[in-house]
Amino acid sequence: MITVIGLGVKEGDLTKAGEEAILKTAASGGKILVRTAQTPSYGGVKALNVPHETLDYVYKKSRTFQTLNKNLADEVLKYRENAAYLVDGSASEDNSVKELLRRAGKKNVRIINGVSKTAAIADLAAFSTCSYQSVAASEAQETALAEGLGAPLIVYDIDGADLAADVKLLLSRRFGEESEVLFIRLNGEEGKRAKKIRLFELDRQKTYDCRCAVAVEKTELLKKKRFTVYDVFTILRRLRRPEDGCPWDKVQTSESIRMNVVEEAYELLDAINLKDDDKIREETGDLLMQVAFHSVLKEEQGAFDFTDVVTELCEKLITRHTHVFGGDAATDAESALKVWDKNKMIEKSQDTFSKSVCDVPKCFPALMQAQKVAKRVERGGWDKPTFEGAKAALEEELAELKAETEKYAAGQGDKKKVAEELGDALFCMATLSRAVGADGEEALLDTVKKVQRRYTAYESAVLADNKDVNALTKEERDAYYAKVKAEEKTKGV
Repeated sequence: MITVIGLGVKEGDLTKAGEEAILKTAASGGKILVRTAQTPSYGGVKALNVPHETLDYVYKKSRTFQTLNKNLADEVLKYRENAAYLVDGSASEDNSVKELLRRAGKKNVRIINGVSKTAAIADLAAFSTCSYQSVAASEAQETALAEGLGAPLIVYDIDGADLAADVKLLLSRRFGEESEVLFIRLNGEEGKRAKKIRLFELDRQKTYDCRCAVAVEKTELLKKKRFTVYDVFTILRRLRRPEDGCPWDKVQTSESIRMNVVEEAYELLDAINLKDDDKIREETGDLLMQVAFHSVLKEEQGAFDFTDVVTELCEKLITRHTHVFGGDAATDAESALKVWDKNKMIEKSQDTFSKSVCDVPKCFPALMQAQKVAKRVERGGWDKPTFEGAKAALEEELAELKAETEKYAAGQGDKKKVAEELGDALFCMATLSRAVGADGEEALLDTVKKVQRRYTAYESAVLADNKDVNALTKEERDAYYAKVKAEEKTKGV
């Protein structure tokens, strides 16, 4: 049996149960291992005057915190039959103990906790609330990615300038580098254990050891320099408050703001096309606001909340990526999409391809709908389009369109029939876009922009020659247009 004992923060913190366990291990000939002698709480071990070994040498041979915890666990497991492993602080918050539990199993490890380091740090920080988040400096990045970091916050075990720099960068992204924080030394002089610094100064302190920490107090909304998605909801709920909210925001419904989603999505698309990161950031935020607004509106109705939205999204990402999280295989992007579509049909109970074909959103632009349908009928057994096949189909539809147009012009046809044949030809163009591997919607938008750009240059050239754009001969128009194209080519447009 391995007994893990927390030594607390300073000499005198060792509990009676911990002391008895150490003495019992020594009396039975067991091995007593101390994680480090570089803490004040080690004095409690020396006072017992029992044979023991410190593991400070393990730190020197460990290149990362992950290997450190593994190497410490390795040393303790050598004496798994009868050993006491002594760590500073509370045993449960020590990462090497977590590694030991993972490898030895909870049945084979007994834990006797001591005074918590984070509790002692929180006392010095004097947070405005009783609850706070705490994380070891070595795990801060992983925690930030997986769960997020929120204030009040303690980051402990900042035992070096390099680690302090990593923590500084991480917290600066979250709270702002000018934020005021407390730098704490648990082994510092009385009255000098905590000092206020700016976050950018975190890696500029004179010395560091495993008793160093930083504490971040919760900041009022209007004084924050950096925000999270949950602040968006706080602001929206405030704007929606019946008694003193915003007169416009209070009266909105999902129906009244539904078109804003489309507008913001297109503005984001435009920013992406412009490759303008500042606009992409702004428009991404505007689109997020629409998601948050609809979530708040439905939360008020009791339909669902943002956590439900995120939960469904995460479940979808997992269940549709069975080639990553399950037993399916995908070796390239195309096979990955096939797995996605298969799982999507299962999820939506689409037991026939017809249901999938008819499930294309009706609010999509017509060309986008056509491409989606063309893609889904192909998966439902229709031929995969080739350039020659799509070209032949388009030529056939254009011939039919020409015939119907001539009949209508002669007073013998039907305008609806002309429109039908035009639709057939346009659908063939959507199929052609699939055959050549291009997105027809994007290609058409790019061409619209090209026409706008070229006409603007064309008109400018005509006006520069003091001519009327509507009084040119065909030869003159062609000459100006050829000039515009040549200038574009020279500029590499």
